[in-house]
Amino acid sequence: MGRVPAVAATEDRRRLGTSDLMVGPIAYGCWRLAEGDVASASEKLLAAVACGWTLIDTADIYGWNGSTGFGDAERILGEVLAAEPGLRERIVLATKGGIRPGVPYDWSADYLRTACEDSLRRLGVDVIDLYQLHRPDVLTPPEQTAGALMDLVERGLVRELGVSNMTPSQVDLLQRFLDRPLVTTQPELSIWHSDPVRDGTLDQCLADRLTPLAWSPLGGGRVHGARPDGGSEGVTVELARIAADHDVDPSSVALAFVLRHPSGPVPILGTQQVSRIRAATEALSIELTRTEWYTLYQAGTGERLP
Repeated sequence: MGRVPAVAATEDRRRLGTSDLMVGPIAYGCWRLAEGDVASASEKLLAAVACGWTLIDTADIYGWNGSTGFGDAERILGEVLAAEPGLRERIVLATKGGIRPGVPYDWSADYLRTACEDSLRRLGVDVIDLYQLHRPDVLTPPEQTAGALMDLVERGLVRELGVSNMTPSQVDLLQRFLDRPLVTTQPELSIWHSDPVRDGTLDQCLADRLTPLAWSPLGGGRVHGARPDGGSEGVTVELARIAADHDVDPSSVALAFVLRHPSGPVPILGTQQVSRIRAATEALSIELTRTEWYTLYQAGTGERLP
């Protein structure tokens, strides 16, 4: 059985909720892992772990291209773990289930049990450290979903539970039927998408000791100009100015923006370039002032703060 890394809490470690799981301040996301082979995946994962990114986040849907590839990212990750002795013991392994191609969402008890068991098989492990519900299925009664999740925990297949892309009220509803606390919630969070700051998501994290795992912290490539819209012009200008003031890369400032919130977000990066994995650690040394943070926040919303 894979063991959770025995790491004491330090400034560069964050606890997942109220659990015993400790992770680095940045996580590696595997949503694009299936684009390459096992060798390239291994190179990226080893680089991330070497930089202290001990939370490795994937999902059963990653790799799906509309017709084939369901589970491919998990399968490749499993092959990396099998080929790299000791790597499993150095990471906190997280995956997600609940998206079913053609349905598209299914949190029914039978499906979640099967989905989790299939993930374990593809990953080649006997326990998942953090199992997350991927996107809300509003048609399954929450008590049924909660029962399936508790069954996975009681059978020793899952250590801790989390959710993704859920509203605070949806989180509260599910938690009402669980016999243990959820430890994470995974919202989209960046300068370009700061809704969780305003919609109660991060407030709930502070109140209920949930750790936010921030997906797309670089705006889905906007910081690197990979998106046609490029983000708002105001964000681009302010990022460049603040980055120059700190003598760092603009992407590091974008990560520092996410890290600055008191709820303790862990940004998830899925870069396919080892150089960017290593460079991202620069964000950990950036201390944005209050004025800098609010300047970026205002630029991202496109509206003047009152």
